[in-house]
Amino acid sequence: MLFSQVMKHVPFYSLDYVERDLGSLLGESVDAVIKSNWYIRGSHCTAFEEAFAAYCGKKACVGVGNGLDALTLMLKASIILGRMAEGDEVIVPANTFVATVLAVRAAGLVPVLVEPAIETCNLDVARLADACSQKTRAILVVHLYGRLADMPAICEFVKTRGLLVFEDAAQSHGAALDGNNLSSNSTAYSFYPTKNLGAMGDGGAVVTDDLELAQVVRSLGNYGSEQKYVNKYVGVNSRLDEIQAAILLAKLPHLDSWNARRQEIASRYCAEIRNPLVRVTPIPANPRSHVWHVFPVFCDRRDELQKFLKTRGVETLIHYPIPPHKQEAFVGAVSRGELRHGPLPLTEELARTELSIPMGPSMTDDQVAYVVESINAFI
Repeated sequence: MLFSQVMKHVPFYSLDYVERDLGSLLGESVDAVIKSNWYIRGSHCTAFEEAFAAYCGKKACVGVGNGLDALTLMLKASIILGRMAEGDEVIVPANTFVATVLAVRAAGLVPVLVEPAIETCNLDVARLADACSQKTRAILVVHLYGRLADMPAICEFVKTRGLLVFEDAAQSHGAALDGNNLSSNSTAYSFYPTKNLGAMGDGGAVVTDDLELAQVVRSLGNYGSEQKYVNKYVGVNSRLDEIQAAILLAKLPHLDSWNARRQEIASRYCAEIRNPLVRVTPIPANPRSHVWHVFPVFCDRRDELQKFLKTRGVETLIHYPIPPHKQEAFVGAVSRGELRHGPLPLTEELARTELSIPMGPSMTDDQVAYVVESINAFI
């Protein structure tokens, strides 16, 4: 019997695995916060910051309100510390969620969009030299879909140019290279509920070995204050609350096993999807360097494929249908000197052809097989 005869619906993503693996622990964690009568920057946030910093192999973690704030505040902190200045240029992958570009603009910096490598969808290191100008001060790397960019090559490049390197790791919690977790000036994480490590609301963090930068980020997210009612910087209100920190602290010990399940599913997809109309990205040589936040496939008839899968009960999403440089928010930005980029045909091709198929620790083997069967049946 074909799976299509017994399967009805495969959600794009389900959080059922959280209840399955944690049971009553989440409720107990929330209850502990309520009973503590302390809801902002208390013991649960401190405990999570220490645990996540240790997990990432870093000295400091600063919890903030969301992933966009994490990106923006680490860039603003670098400006305050005199390492960059407003108006400096920051190289950013053109193929990314718009938040990466929004953060650079919010910090008063100029994004310079660079094409991806078509096989990995991440920043193409070979294009960095041509993208640099006298105003370039940093590279903001994005580990898209959960796949680490080529950090050794990027770090070698920035050394030759005297540039800073930052990481947008909103989709790559737990990804590691050569046995070690991410390494840069600082790294921004999002804990949006559907992330590999997600809260039950918004949340984010900056992780770094730079204790001076961490302290400035912490102050900026607390109205620019290190001491109550004494404002050292022009800051904002962006703090990871106690309930979200408690939830993240409960989830963190399970992150590696959840990522391992994602990697198992990805291995099956890569081996078993054999439709010549559909391209999958390859598994990297170091499997731990990809945690498959999203599993993208690429098809010139993407919209037809999406409709076909919908008729079979397979939910999909597109990451991302409109690339940043095509967004209405940035109309006229190039002419005003607020954005810089050349032709971006590869980025536009990925936006036209990408389709994200179901992925996550809740998926059963039968669901994976049904998704594969459905994709292979598209003609």
